[in-house]
Amino acid sequence: MDDVLAEVGPRLKRIRQQRRCTLAALSETTGISVSTLSRLESGQRKPSLELLLPIAHAHQVPLDELVGAPPVGDPRVRLKPVRHGDRTVVPLTQQPGGLQAYKMVIGVSQSEPDPRTHEGYEWLYVLAGKLRLVLANHDVVLKVGEAAEFDTRLPHWFGSTGEAPVEILSLFGPQGERMHVRAKPRGD
Repeated sequence: MDDVLAEVGPRLKRIRQQRRCTLAALSETTGISVSTLSRLESGQRKPSLELLLPIAHAHQVPLDELVGAPPVGDPRVRLKPVRHGDRTVVPLTQQPGGLQAYKMVIGVSQSEPDPRTHEGYEWLYVLAGKLRLVLANHDVVLKVGEAAEFDTRLPHWFGSTGEAPVEILSLFGPQGERMHVRAKPRGD
């Protein structure tokens, strides 16, 4: 830890000089006195979050760069798809209960309606292809960019139109929970 802290001062000075910034200019921007900045750069003052955050903001660099934090592991999230016949479901939420998000790819063979009911509320958004939605007495086809929301206590089924696979996002919540879409009103 001492080695990491010892490197912060020289790194601060190097970043400041690369940006052709004087201690006085940095002091004016951050509100930190010139003497404190000088002591930080020379290693005579231990860095603290209260001092490093305004410096990072002034230089527009991540705090990690100022302190020389080691790189973190691979940031990619590796989701595990689940196959149900001709339907691939990728859970996008990890915690149980509450609102659940899924990405689904539904194959061509899933085009014959088999309406079901259950507790909940669902929101669907078509990413690719055409989605056939049977909801109570309605039989509609949703295209890319279109969405639907419904109470799942109504008999419902959704799948491919039979022409090509369909890719959708699905949000499913407990009964009584509804999705709220907020959009800026269009100007006339």
